[in-house]
Amino acid sequence: MDVAVGLVAQRSNERAQRLAARLVERLERLESHPADDDRDDESEGESDRNHPVVVDEATGDAVDAPAVPVDEMSDRDFVVSIGGDGTLLFVAREVGPTPILGVNLGEVGFLNAVVPADAVDVVTGLVDEYRETGSLDGRELTRLEATPVDDDWTLEPAVNEIVVHGPRRGHGGGATIEVSVDGDRYTASHADGALVATPTGSTAYNLSEGGPLVHPSADALVVTGMAASDGLPSLVVDPTATVRLVISDAETGFVISDGRNERQIEPPATIDVSVADEPITLVGPPGNFLESLEKLD
Repeated sequence: MDVAVGLVAQRSNERAQRLAARLVERLERLESHPADDDRDDESEGESDRNHPVVVDEATGDAVDAPAVPVDEMSDRDFVVSIGGDGTLLFVAREVGPTPILGVNLGEVGFLNAVVPADAVDVVTGLVDEYRETGSLDGRELTRLEATPVDDDWTLEPAVNEIVVHGPRRGHGGGATIEVSVDGDRYTASHADGALVATPTGSTAYNLSEGGPLVHPSADALVVTGMAASDGLPSLVVDPTATVRLVISDAETGFVISDGRNERQIEPPATIDVSVADEPITLVGPPGNFLESLEKLD
């Protein structure tokens, strides 16, 4: 069975590009093609699906392999993200439910569990597993979606958090933020904003705003106010809950998914945050959450 792999290397990172080149070489050597007389005739310009490995367009300038946009890797059997957590979040936005393996070139690596020295062995092991079983064992990570109550727009689902905040952070830039859970009001306060985070995202923006760490095995969401003047502490809620964030008393506001996808809104506005239908799937060895915490400043 042919196994189609996509490689995405962190932009402008020579170390990531060198590792991508090693993986391309190894994967192409692994690939065995049926004898010519057993294959259907193929026209020129064959589909990228017929290549054992493709790389993202930026990496294609440095690595000798077919290059495609990352969003076209969603038909791959799995995708390898080489970089930090930010690179993996980018890949997740582009390929959706396609399984992802994270190779860590960053310092902490909550999402990227594989060190570069082990990358070739882990990737080839996944290829062997897929050939034998036709699937990969993985672990699903919850994503969040923001739904406007009185408007019509969408954002890419978030692996880490959905943020609602006023026109700007800091003195004079906040708004009144009211938080409700399944229709019951929890708090309302003048604040820079509020966020809803997954367990994965508890170590990101949530932590920097004083929110709690949530173990990745926990089935929960956490709601945290951002520099609230008189708000209540962070609240951990059931993942089936709908968290409603109402922003008012500001000229403008923003809804942001994972710090990148952004929508400007006009207060008063109401945003519902809930678990998205499609999680992302990570494959390969799991990371050590508690060990990674020791690397945080």
